[in-house]
Amino acid sequence: MAGTERQNSSSEPRKAATPSAQPPKKPLQVMHISKREEQDRLRRDAEEARAAADAAAARAEQLEQAALEAGTSLAPPPQAAAPAAPRAAEPEVRRSPDHDDFGGMTMADLMGGSESRRKPAEMQQASGGLQRSVDDFDFDEDAFLAALDENEPVGTTGDVVTGTVIGMESDGVYVDIGGKAPGFMPKSECGLGVITNLKERFPKGLEIEVLVTREQNADGMVTISCRALALRKSWDKVKQLEKEGKVVQVKVSGFNRGGVTCDLEGLRGFIPRSQLQEGENHEALVGKTLGVAFLEVNSETRKLVLSEKKAATAARFAELEVGQLVEGHVAAVKPYGLFIDLGGISGLLHQSMITGGSLRSLREVFDQGDSVKALITELDPGRGRIALNTAMLEGQPGELLINRDTVMAEAAERANRARNVLRQQEQSAG
Repeated sequence: MAGTERQNSSSEPRKAATPSAQPPKKPLQVMHISKREEQDRLRRDAEEARAAADAAAARAEQLEQAALEAGTSLAPPPQAAAPAAPRAAEPEVRRSPDHDDFGGMTMADLMGGSESRRKPAEMQQASGGLQRSVDDFDFDEDAFLAALDENEPVGTTGDVVTGTVIGMESDGVYVDIGGKAPGFMPKSECGLGVITNLKERFPKGLEIEVLVTREQNADGMVTISCRALALRKSWDKVKQLEKEGKVVQVKVSGFNRGGVTCDLEGLRGFIPRSQLQEGENHEALVGKTLGVAFLEVNSETRKLVLSEKKAATAARFAELEVGQLVEGHVAAVKPYGLFIDLGGISGLLHQSMITGGSLRSLREVFDQGDSVKALITELDPGRGRIALNTAMLEGQPGELLINRDTVMAEAAERANRARNVLRQQEQSAG
């Protein structure tokens, strides 16, 4: 019996050491959790890949649209097709029955997205577009320039434009000059002088030429002026008269302490007292007409200065020519020569032109107040210079030193011979 007990006691441990037929529960739970975390991670990666693919496709579509609008094509140049590399076998992702969203998707699909790998040409063809070049678009240069002209603002400051009178108010006139809004001309800018009746001066439908003085405002309206245009034309005309050295007639309209005022081509001119023939009594010149020449013409500073004396000089110059014999008297004796008064203008008889002989003193031949006959050898109206010569009237060099009266008495006859000499000199010089 004791042996039986020992057998039983020895058999019990062996029975306890035998492994159980049921699997342990805790390891199964850990594997299930790890698999679920892997599926969640893959799902998040797939969602991120899909979002990136969608963004790339949208960006490609925007670029394609911009290229089409610019007249270019997004299609790349044709290239030789490269042999496709064999794709490595991709491991199959185990799916849980609870997550059927990933059915049939490979790892490449999850990471890259099939849409993001589409070629631009395939995308363009899928969207219905064709590969186009600049030549495929209708492009007319003349039409393009015309469109620019239509959209260009009308009325830049300083422009001269032609328009039609379309309306009027008490303070000005509205003129259609082709812009999106009419131009407005204030009453004070309707012309030179005073305009008492705008309706008579600017009837509807009248075509006029105006100057733009202020560019368009927010409403597209510009400010225009007939007066400013008339003043511009007046200054241009006066500048041309000055350039030509013309003598013009003006009517004295007023006076002040420094001189008299006058009107010329709608401009206000000024004649200083020093430039008047009767400067001592200049108040009496109001209302009289004077012949004047130009001293200063400046449209920027609006200075128009005239001279009656210069006009007399200009008129006198118009009566003179090279080779002409003139007569005057010695007005002044200078170290370099004699100034001869020729009736309102002066000529210079240089010391080298008095005689062909040896001259010890200028007063040896002519003194102040003496009558002199001389030939004109040079004229410069612009600078008011006249060059005179008496040596050419001599029969032999120094004759004036011996017999001045005879030379002066025969000056007219001797002048003919001298003119021939002058012509020969001009021909040889030319």
